[in-house]
Amino acid sequence: MTRKPGFMQGIMLLLPITMAVMGISVLTPVVHLLLEQFKDVPNHEYLVIGGVLTMPAIWVLLFSPVAGWMSDRLGRRALLLAAMVVYALLGTAPAFMSNLYAIILARAGVGICESVVMTVSTTMISDYFRGRARERWIASQTAVASLSAIGIIYLGGQLGAAYGWRGPFYLYLYSLPLAVAVAIFIWEPPHESIEPSTQQPGGPAYVVFPWARILGICALTLLASICFYTVITKNAEAFVSLGLSDPALIGKLTMLSSIGVPIGTLIYWGLARLQTGWLLLIDFALIGIGFLLMSRATQPDAYAWGSFVNQIGCGLVLPTMLVWATRGLAYSIRGRGNGLWQAAFAIGQFLSGMIVTLLSQHLGGLLPTFGIMGKLALCFAVLAALTDLLRRRWAPQRTTMEWQA
Repeated sequence: MTRKPGFMQGIMLLLPITMAVMGISVLTPVVHLLLEQFKDVPNHEYLVIGGVLTMPAIWVLLFSPVAGWMSDRLGRRALLLAAMVVYALLGTAPAFMSNLYAIILARAGVGICESVVMTVSTTMISDYFRGRARERWIASQTAVASLSAIGIIYLGGQLGAAYGWRGPFYLYLYSLPLAVAVAIFIWEPPHESIEPSTQQPGGPAYVVFPWARILGICALTLLASICFYTVITKNAEAFVSLGLSDPALIGKLTMLSSIGVPIGTLIYWGLARLQTGWLLLIDFALIGIGFLLMSRATQPDAYAWGSFVNQIGCGLVLPTMLVWATRGLAYSIRGRGNGLWQAAFAIGQFLSGMIVTLLSQHLGGLLPTFGIMGKLALCFAVLAALTDLLRRRWAPQRTTMEWQA
């Protein structure tokens, strides 16, 4: 008898996304302690910030497409469990190391494991669920990631206070009990029996990998990712430019902004029945309006509300893109689609800071740059809706297949 996935399977595939958030968030409270510990190492600032902190994200970018290919070729469950166990071992290893270069190497391994966990867990959600249930579980990843980041930063600070710079690394042991729970509740989805024919209603629209379609969606995902990470990385700088210097108050107002992401995900649940073009219109309109409000703010409170609106749009656009990327892919190519999407999202984390900094130097500051980004986002919102209307008029049959798959 075929087992039917339910609530517990959805939860067990959602929770691993918290492991990806841990990469940078858990160490944020102890960056100063890491810099002090390794101050005698040449170029220690670059090695701590660019190596220890961001090394996992680099390997998520580089390895996610490979992780997707591996999940298609080797199967899902065993690969996911192996990555979770190795993640715990490599994640906690720096707590027992004193060599900065060895720590950086361990962090690279953590990034590889993260790419596997993120790609495979998302792919298995697509394997287990169909239609609106699939899209709601995928969309929930954004909310879980955003909310868990707040708790992880808090726990990292508590462990740092208790055990010094080594303390936050112990939090990686969380992966082991989670792996046990996944092993209990998750099974390998059948390869062929779960996939109806492409000719049947609800069958996959693509059995051969649609490179042009996926790369186009990844390009749009990169744009959305840059918008998302711009607010995260530049909020503190913007608050300072508006005359706010109290770190505690900056933290509170930044938390207000971040709450917009899970709210956006909840709104997505209600709007998911809309066609993709109209979803993108709403998503980028909110992002653009938020950027414009931020650019015109003269007080920190007004800026915070603008960034809150922006993050609601980001909470909408990320599940929109991920659901769009995975919709219609057959089992045998679904992992590769997820892997490429994860890589595109990771690129935005690196490019956002560089692009916004470069634009700020030429546009007279951070707030004017937000104004330009807001206008571009609004233009793209209109363009996305018009493009979708034209595409549906020219290819209604294919569009219907993609939407139902």
